[in-house]
Amino acid sequence: MIGMSTPESRLDALIERLERAGEQLRSGELSADAAATLVEECAALAGEASVELERRARVGESAGAQGSLL
Repeated sequence: MIGMSTPESRLDALIERLERAGEQLRSGELSADAAATLVEECAALAGEASVELERRARVGESAGAQGSLL
């Protein structure tokens, strides 16, 4: 099943990429342009993570509501 990812692994990958970007930014070795590009990428990654967390919250709320009906 290579190439298949779970929601957990997807979120973990986003977190890992954000952590690596943070390390690069803190290193001070990037040019201003490269740092600006990396910050934009971080914003996009954070947006993706937010969407995934919101999806999980909706699924959890849905599962909780179904459980209370039983």
